[in-house]
Amino acid sequence: MFKFKLLFFLLSLSFISFSQNQVIDKVIAVVGKYPILLSDLQNTMLDQDKEGGYFDRCKSFEMLVYQKLLMVQAEKDSLIVSEAELDHELSRRMSYFISQFGSEEKLEEFYGKRTNVIKDELRFSVQEQLLAEKMKSKITGNDKLTPAEIRLFFNSSIQDSLPFVESEVELQQLVKKPICSPQEKQEAKELIESYRERVINGKSSMTTLARLYSEDPGSAAKGGLYNNVARGLMDPAFEAVAFRLKKGEISNVFETSYGFHFIELVQRKGDLLDLRHILIMPKMTNEDFFKCKRDLDSIYKEINLGLISFENAVKKYSDDLETKQNSGLMINPQTANTKFDNNALSQIDENSIVVLNNMKVGDISKPMQFKLPDGKPGFRILKLKTRIEPHKMNLIEDYQKLAQFANVEKNKKLVKEWIKKRSKISYIKLDPEFACKFENNWTISN
Repeated sequence: MFKFKLLFFLLSLSFISFSQNQVIDKVIAVVGKYPILLSDLQNTMLDQDKEGGYFDRCKSFEMLVYQKLLMVQAEKDSLIVSEAELDHELSRRMSYFISQFGSEEKLEEFYGKRTNVIKDELRFSVQEQLLAEKMKSKITGNDKLTPAEIRLFFNSSIQDSLPFVESEVELQQLVKKPICSPQEKQEAKELIESYRERVINGKSSMTTLARLYSEDPGSAAKGGLYNNVARGLMDPAFEAVAFRLKKGEISNVFETSYGFHFIELVQRKGDLLDLRHILIMPKMTNEDFFKCKRDLDSIYKEINLGLISFENAVKKYSDDLETKQNSGLMINPQTANTKFDNNALSQIDENSIVVLNNMKVGDISKPMQFKLPDGKPGFRILKLKTRIEPHKMNLIEDYQKLAQFANVEKNKKLVKEWIKKRSKISYIKLDPEFACKFENNWTISN
């Protein structure tokens, strides 16, 4: 999934660069005072359906016309995007892509431009997107359909028009995490304390020590530097320390799921931080991994022998705090409910799909290795709680999905009505070469 997103991000930047450096371009539409260029359509085609990498010229063209019409109305309604909102969104997007590349240098090397240049090139398009979203929110409103309205929507819908729901499962898990020996943790803590002491006493700079010793691959080469850090992008324990610091202040050594850190706050820019940090990770030995696997094997045998139920074993032994008190029931992070389709499972652990295909409801898997949210290896036993076969969406099994679908359909109807009304009183001119069969009824100016 990230490969698709990254590809579209980079290619869209390439088209932006093309449109800025080449004189050959073409106006293919005008909406109000806003022209739409051929290069704009190329950019939008790259963004459209990015999840599947599917290009649809007509769909992309209509999206552009719609966005420009939103801009026309936003100007009439005096809607604005503040500089703070724009800077925050640009920084959030750049921080995300930098984190995916691993470092700012790798992003710049791949694209051949400085990060601030890339950010400036995106500025206008991001501003338009934010403004269009504000206008769209004004059209659709924030009110959700009530349960009674959702039931009415379902009962009045033609059954063939309702989406098809793929096979889904509900899962429980018992997780064991390898634990570093107390000696290894103590050695790591003492080592990073010595580095902090050298910085505090002025014997070494934070930049030099980070380059030499930090074990964070995303920042070590930059002397531990992270620019434009927004809330929600880092480990919660890391953010709790970082956002309490004052400019120039150096934190005490603290622990996160990654290891031991200390931070120097370089500067604060509103809700964004520039900071340096050093990370030292306690060394995990082979014995630590083998011990974790042996422990889970013993628990698996206890369950199979009937000495303890899976649910009680979870409460007694599981290391996963989020599921431990709920009999190990897993939550799908994409939907915030307990159901997983194959796509959601593949995002978490592709190996689990193969294992689950051979399991019946109530079965438990053998202990299996998987990757924890922090990227470290762990071990777990899975239990197949329920399996829902493919079916048409219905009120009983799919209420949340039905509610989302009904709200989307409501918003689509509101947008269609708005477009029909606004296009009659707005100037819209489209190049005949790009004529399409659009989803909405546009009124084109002569």
